[in-house]
Amino acid sequence: MISSILQTLPQVLIDGLALGAIYAVVALGYTMVYGILELINFAHGEIFMTGAFVGTTVLFMFQSFGWLGGLPAWFSYLLIILIAMMVTGSLGVGIERVAYRPLRKAPKLISLISAFGVSFVLQDVVRFIAQLKTGNYIVTSDSLFSGRMTLDTSAISSVFGNASIKANTIIILIVAVLLMAGLDIFVNRTKWGVAMRAVAQDRETASLMSINVNKIVVLTFFIGSALGGATGVLFAQQYGTIDPYIGFILGMKAFTAAVLGGIGNIRGAMFGGIVIGILEMFASSNLGILTHGSFGAEYKDVFAFMILIIVLIFKPEGLFGRAVKEKV
Repeated sequence: MISSILQTLPQVLIDGLALGAIYAVVALGYTMVYGILELINFAHGEIFMTGAFVGTTVLFMFQSFGWLGGLPAWFSYLLIILIAMMVTGSLGVGIERVAYRPLRKAPKLISLISAFGVSFVLQDVVRFIAQLKTGNYIVTSDSLFSGRMTLDTSAISSVFGNASIKANTIIILIVAVLLMAGLDIFVNRTKWGVAMRAVAQDRETASLMSINVNKIVVLTFFIGSALGGATGVLFAQQYGTIDPYIGFILGMKAFTAAVLGGIGNIRGAMFGGIVIGILEMFASSNLGILTHGSFGAEYKDVFAFMILIIVLIFKPEGLFGRAVKEKV
């Protein structure tokens, strides 16, 4: 059993890092909004899904007009990501203005219900449009990069099997690292980032120091939603098949990653996403081996939510979060 697990370990790590990078970037949207408004934006998974559909639609348009033939693949990929980021970023700003801002002083439960409502609306709108245009809400697309290479791990140890890595996996890791590093630099090194951290710490005091809280909230929603849209494009290119319901389960796992790292902590969300991705791929690959065939890969989702329950019970502030004492 151990030898079988070790044989698949290199492939598990590669696939887990790619999936974890997607979870990590999506988790940033959850943790940014919570850090500013103390609101769990459960519509964020659907924004990710919308980004996947927008990116795929733009790809189909490029193909139908023959534009891809004259453009380098990397430039087309970058252009699709940028378009998806602008669309989903604007969508996130619109959602904040319509569904969250009027409820900012309402009880948190009301805002949470509004978030679920927006989630279901986005699901049905995207499904309606997809069925109207294609006749089917499940969409399949080709990848701009179809290359694949084999990594020989015999130099490390003979107990490990070889691993196959797709060109898209490399792109996911590169783009995700750039997005996460760019966000970290923006939040910690720029004037706007300082303002965001000030609003996250105390909105009232920040407003007294000439910080426009509404602008910071809009910026937060735009950045978080744009990151979700970019990740949707990466997901669609990696896995090829998307539907209007991919955002729910992936969004829940990304939320689990944010809670694991410490909701409101950007670097914690990155770490949590990578951990969840690797654990899920390990379960998907080896669950049948560990249970002697009693359970298959379809039970891999249980691991993410088990982690969520355990973290909430024993360390609700997350691995990198700070425990907040209630004022008496």
